[in-house]
Amino acid sequence: MDKEYVVLSVFIAVALILSIGTIFLYQLSINEVSLKLSQLSGKIDALQAKVSNYEYRLMNVEENLYNLSSNLTSTAILTIAQHNLTAPEAVYEKVKNSIVLIKSRIVLETLFGKTYTSAEGSGFVYSPDGYIITNYHVVENAESVQVFFPDRSIYTARIVGVDPYSDLAVLKVEAGEKILYPLVFSDSSKLKVGQPVIAVGNPFGLTATLTTGVISQLNRLLESPGGRGIPGVIQFDAAVNPGSSGGPLLDYSGKVIGVTTAIASTTGEFAGIGFAIPSNTVLRVVKSLIETGKYEHPWMGIGGIDVNMEIAQLMNLEKAYGLLVTAVAQGSPAEKAGLRAGTRIVTLSDGTRVTIGGDVIIGVDNIVVFGLTDLLSYIEEYKRPGDTITLKILRDRIEMYINLTLGAIS
Repeated sequence: MDKEYVVLSVFIAVALILSIGTIFLYQLSINEVSLKLSQLSGKIDALQAKVSNYEYRLMNVEENLYNLSSNLTSTAILTIAQHNLTAPEAVYEKVKNSIVLIKSRIVLETLFGKTYTSAEGSGFVYSPDGYIITNYHVVENAESVQVFFPDRSIYTARIVGVDPYSDLAVLKVEAGEKILYPLVFSDSSKLKVGQPVIAVGNPFGLTATLTTGVISQLNRLLESPGGRGIPGVIQFDAAVNPGSSGGPLLDYSGKVIGVTTAIASTTGEFAGIGFAIPSNTVLRVVKSLIETGKYEHPWMGIGGIDVNMEIAQLMNLEKAYGLLVTAVAQGSPAEKAGLRAGTRIVTLSDGTRVTIGGDVIIGVDNIVVFGLTDLLSYIEEYKRPGDTITLKILRDRIEMYINLTLGAIS
């Protein structure tokens, strides 16, 4: 009986010990789980903070992308997104059907009679009813002109109007039911040096050639085939060569910012400097060419040279800036206004012969004139024949003002 009692007691004791141990271990497990949950909760909080930070950054990225995309047309953006294209690729897909090759049959009058030659250049569609923009020198003295489209269709073109002084021409093709795709223009007054650009044309007859580059400088003065300076010209470094003339210079949204017109080269081939007539000038001239067949430029009737340090010293001027009037055309607006040309011819250190002693134009309508480019750019952009301008001049080192009513030249 006592043995049974002892065994029972031992069994109960062991059971109690095991129960207490189990409870203790269970409590330890609960504590460990609680600790791990607490640690996990901390990590979750940290991850949530990081997610919030990334969400904020993503919002900024989306905003930047939106701002960037505002410079591209929806078509270009869609093309890039769908086909993983770069901007030049997207622009090319957008404009390629609007670029044309122009071939002209040129008539030249010689001592031995008429001779014939040919010229090639580029152009692009201006309107869906068949107006084409190109350079004047591409169709100068042309007896006939043909326009070649990328789909190999060919049309005989009529010359609607030309302007030798801005080197622009407008052609017209009767394309029937053919769908034409006019290019869209951008505001050239908003261009920046360093801005990326795309040139598309037909150099050496190689159709629809695309090159890229940047705007190297703005407001260059370029001599036109008519012998008059073209102000506000865009200088760029995208490769262009003979045959590229008349093609569009585009921004990265595919809009026209200029018309390629010339290169600076001693060999006749590209040397890193190209020039384009700015789009604002193109639009102004083309509108008049379509309506009247010509464009009347404001005209003063003077010849001049920018004042440099040497000229300033010879004329005892305090500052070396302004446009020295070296010649005044008889019967011109300048003569009627009383502008005076120089009377004394001198030879400068570089060998240039200059007539000094005339009026020096230093301002126009409260705008400072540092040289010929400033004066021409202002009257070409903002004035028309018949408008009156106020010139600020130096005459014998004395400041005075002269009113001049602009004439016309076309």
